[in-house]
Amino acid sequence: MAVLEMTRIAHTSVLGGTVARIFAAVSSWSEARATRKMLSSLSDRELEDIGLARGDIEAITARH
Repeated sequence: MAVLEMTRIAHTSVLGGTVARIFAAVSSWSEARATRKMLSSLSDRELEDIGLARGDIEAITARH
């Protein structure tokens, strides 16, 4: 019975870790998407004011 219980705990731990990694990946993707959308909505002049060019947007969001 103890072996069965330990196996169940191990499977739950692995499943929880997998779910946590999936959640983190979706969260990161969503944050990058929101950042890309916000930066894309700025004019070229506004981007220049913060030291960016339109071509920098994809590189910045790809880091996340």
